[in-house]
Amino acid sequence: MKILIIQQKMIGDVLASSILFEAIKHQYPDAELHYLINTHTFPVVDQNPYIDKVQFFTSEHEKSKLKLFKLAKQLRKENYDVIIDVYSKLSSNLITLLSKAKIKVSIDKGRNKLLYSNLYKHKAKADTNAGLAIENRLQLLQPLNIDTSKIVRPKIYLTDQEKTDAKNFLESHHVDTNKPIYMIGVLGSGPNKTYPFDYMASVIDTIIKTQPESQILFNYIPKQEADAKAILDLCESETQKHIHFEVFGKSLRDFLAITSHCDALIGNEGGAINMAKALNIPTFTIFSPWIKKEAWNMFDDGKKHLSVHLKDYDNQPYLGINHPKELKSQASELYLKFKPSYFEEDLVKFLERLEA
Repeated sequence: MKILIIQQKMIGDVLASSILFEAIKHQYPDAELHYLINTHTFPVVDQNPYIDKVQFFTSEHEKSKLKLFKLAKQLRKENYDVIIDVYSKLSSNLITLLSKAKIKVSIDKGRNKLLYSNLYKHKAKADTNAGLAIENRLQLLQPLNIDTSKIVRPKIYLTDQEKTDAKNFLESHHVDTNKPIYMIGVLGSGPNKTYPFDYMASVIDTIIKTQPESQILFNYIPKQEADAKAILDLCESETQKHIHFEVFGKSLRDFLAITSHCDALIGNEGGAINMAKALNIPTFTIFSPWIKKEAWNMFDDGKKHLSVHLKDYDNQPYLGINHPKELKSQASELYLKFKPSYFEEDLVKFLERLEA
C-alpha cells in the first residue's frame, strides 16, 4: 500500500500531521508513506523514521498554475493507493483530482464532495487533552480501519550529534546546562499573535524573581532582532543579566537542538511551542485572544503543559460570538486587557513544579 499525506501551510500544521505516519506504520508496517509539505517546514520531520519519502510544495508551485499542474502529474506517476489531504486547499484538490488513488480522504468543506471518497467534519469539542488539532487529524485514518482512539503524540527526532553540538554551543556562550534554562517565545508569527512587548518583559521578570538562577534564551531570527531587543530593553536590569541575547539558533534544526537542552519553553502560542512539546520539553503557552485555545492546546495537562487565554480570566469579549476568530481585528485592544497579573500565579506554580 502506497499513501500520500498532503499538509500545506505552517510548521505547527506539518508537525501535527506527522502523527498520521506513526499511526499508519503501526498497523501497516510495510506501507510506503510519502509526505507532501512546504519546503520551509521540512526540518521538523527530518529524521522521522515513519516517513519514507518527502515531496515538496514550493513557492513556485504557489505562484504558477503550470508548475502546480506539473507537480500534480509527477505525483500521479507515483500510483498512490490512498491520498489523505489534511486541509483540502485548491492546490491539493488538483493533486487529488489527478491522482489514481481509490481512497481519497479529507475534511468536509462542502465544495469538495465530488473529489474525495471519504470526508469528515471537524469536531467541535475535543474528547481528550490531545486537543482538536490532533483528534481531527486522527479521524482521517478511519477509512484505513485504524483505531483512532489510540492517541499518537507528535515527535521530533534529533541526532546525537545535533544534541552534542548544541550543548557545546551553549557552554561556549557561558550557558550552564546544569542550571535552569528557559527558552522564551518572545514573538508570535505576526503582530496579532504577539503578546505586548512590555507584558512579555514582565513575564520574564517574574521568571527571574521566582528562579534567580535561571538563564534566559530568546527565540528569534535575525530579521526579528530589533523587536527582540526591544523586549530585552523593557526587562528589569537584574533580569537582563540573565538573558543570553546572542544565543539563538541559526537554523530551525539548531533551534530544536538548543531547545532540547532547555527546562521549558515559555511564550507566545505557535510553532515553537508545538516543537517543544514534540521534544518532550515542558511548555507554558500564552494564546492570542482571537485564537481558539481548544484547537491548539495539544496535550495540555495543567502541569507539564499549561496554556493561558484571555477567555480563562475574562470571558466578557466572547459572549455572543461563535468563534474567537471574529475578534481578530480587535487583537491589539484585547491583548492589552490580558495583563500578566492574570496568570502570574499560574506561571509561578509552573516554575515551582519544574524545580520539584
